[in-house]
Amino acid sequence: MCTSSLDDPLPIEFLISTVAALLEGVRHVAVGASSPIPGAGALLARALSCNLADTTPCAQRLGTPEADLEADSGVRSLPRSRRVRVSILGSRRHHAMTNGGVELFDLAATGRIDAFFLGGGQIDAAANINLVGIGDYPSTLTRWPGSFGSAYLYHLVRRVILFRLEHSRRVFVPRVDFVSACGSSPEGEYRPGGPIALLTGLCLFRFDRNRRRFVLQSVHPPHTLEEVRDQTGFDFDLAPGLAATPLPEDQALALMRAEIREEIAETYPEFARTWSQSFETGGDRSETVAKIGAALQG
Repeated sequence: MCTSSLDDPLPIEFLISTVAALLEGVRHVAVGASSPIPGAGALLARALSCNLADTTPCAQRLGTPEADLEADSGVRSLPRSRRVRVSILGSRRHHAMTNGGVELFDLAATGRIDAFFLGGGQIDAAANINLVGIGDYPSTLTRWPGSFGSAYLYHLVRRVILFRLEHSRRVFVPRVDFVSACGSSPEGEYRPGGPIALLTGLCLFRFDRNRRRFVLQSVHPPHTLEEVRDQTGFDFDLAPGLAATPLPEDQALALMRAEIREEIAETYPEFARTWSQSFETGGDRSETVAKIGAALQG
């Protein structure tokens, strides 16, 4: 049994911290449904983009995306270029839209969403994703919720991060059974958006759009390259500087366990509760991942 002390980052905290790093420099990140880890990572990116010398919680300083900071005489204004706007579907606190997907798609079409997250029941070597089911369509053996607007957003949002906690050969396949959204487009076709990375419970891949291949960038401790290869159903390249995924810095870890956990609890209370129990008591890392996975499904 692999246990952790109260000061050791948990597996999900590696993921949240990595998400925040992938969002560096964005102005507006949108997070879809059933995405507590990407949502927490987006909130962490926003918190880190704020002036941390000010002890006021970042969410309070920013308020809603339209908040006028200059109107609050008790809060020093932040340069607009440094503010990260976060829109989390299903949240009342972190979502200013009132018409769900309609407004989301409009923002994407006009270039006002810089980053978004997509997943899939299957993801293949070319970053194609399958959200429909297993088997030959329409006679699929297993049906999933469906593609919704994944193809639209995949084409338009410049920084799409693929996220899937489970890392196994049933998820990462040589070729998806159904293409809900394609990872690349024919040469000459206008496409401003597409995948930049694939983050899993084992590692971080970057996506090389020119070669249309994944490149392994880092492996989350205590996992190994051999484990990643064994659990991945397609070939991938290795980054020249392949290393372990960096530990979250102390400042980021403190933010995650206080401000970020409280903020994400508004949308994902069970996820936040399981997370709290894990870092407050220490314990079995594999058990923690299993509980988080159950919370994501629930």
